[in-house]
Amino acid sequence: MTDLRKEILAEIRRALVVDLEFQGPVELRSELAADLQVDSVGTIVLAVALEDRFRVKLTGTDASAVVSVQDLVNAVEQAVSYERSRDEMQVEAGRPS
Repeated sequence: MTDLRKEILAEIRRALVVDLEFQGPVELRSELAADLQVDSVGTIVLAVALEDRFRVKLTGTDASAVVSVQDLVNAVEQAVSYERSRDEMQVEAGRPS
């Protein structure tokens, strides 16, 4: 598991415990609704925590595709990669030739 994926998983665990008061194990295979009792409000809380921590927007993520913690980690990782590549392109475009 990459450092980024570890950071994302740690933030999910933190948000579940601190913001949603979840007590119990949180594994990649855990399903958000079935295993972790994350409802629609909890989903928003998680999304906001992840957006704030990683400075990304998850609005383009297909919510129906995010069922497990693994899916959420993948979605955040993809958003972070997108933002980094976009930032790099902007820097390169601003460089004098």
